[in-house]
Amino acid sequence: MTLFAEVRHPSSAKPPLVLLHGFGGIGAAWAPVVERLDPELPLIVYDLPGHGRSLDADGVGHAGVMARAILDDLDRRQISSFHLCGHSMGGAIASLIALRAQDRVASLTLVAPGGFGPEIDHQALRRYGLAVEVAELAVGLAAMTAQGVQAEAADLNVLADARRIAGATDRLMEILQSFLVEKDGQIGQGTLPLSSFAGLGIPTWLIWGMDDPILPVAQAKNIWPGAEVMLIEGAGHMLIDEVPDRVAVAIRAAMAEA
Repeated sequence: MTLFAEVRHPSSAKPPLVLLHGFGGIGAAWAPVVERLDPELPLIVYDLPGHGRSLDADGVGHAGVMARAILDDLDRRQISSFHLCGHSMGGAIASLIALRAQDRVASLTLVAPGGFGPEIDHQALRRYGLAVEVAELAVGLAAMTAQGVQAEAADLNVLADARRIAGATDRLMEILQSFLVEKDGQIGQGTLPLSSFAGLGIPTWLIWGMDDPILPVAQAKNIWPGAEVMLIEGAGHMLIDEVPDRVAVAIRAAMAEA
């Protein structure tokens, strides 16, 4: 089964913006950010392997496996150049795509990306990944945002529909296990080869919430030289929902440097 993606303006001569959501999400989660971007901007918004309408697609696994699946799909679509933005796990995937296909990535925007350090609240991710009904999902998302932020009911219903598909939570647990590692009795996440990114020459913007409860904001300091960094006070991990305007600003800034 091939990957599912929402595609906007496929006939445009401009390189599209490719959007990659985080663990347990779906492509529709990008809606608050997309609403703040140029309506004429060509887009490819994926449901990642093992998520949503890509539940049974090839490429289920850790970030490296998914990066290859996304690149293969872009090849199938004959996309030679593209801008790239990823959140959380999608940020780790986007980073690896940039490393493997630097001549094709026009710009890179990373939103609280995975893989920048071993620390991760894997228990919160597990609870979120196992949630199916709206109330469970609301609790799971609340644990990933800054205090006082609530998910929209309509968004929760869309996500619940995706979670109710047979095998959806089992697939998420498979994915979670694929990127967790145990070292010295502690469970953490696998890390990216960050030293390899310094010479890529791709315009890169990093945005991170200073109150991120899933991935510590201190990991932002591990970004390679030359990247622009936005640290957002009062924001948690779910920046797409919490500060979509700031995420859109970062995307536009990265694209303008291309």
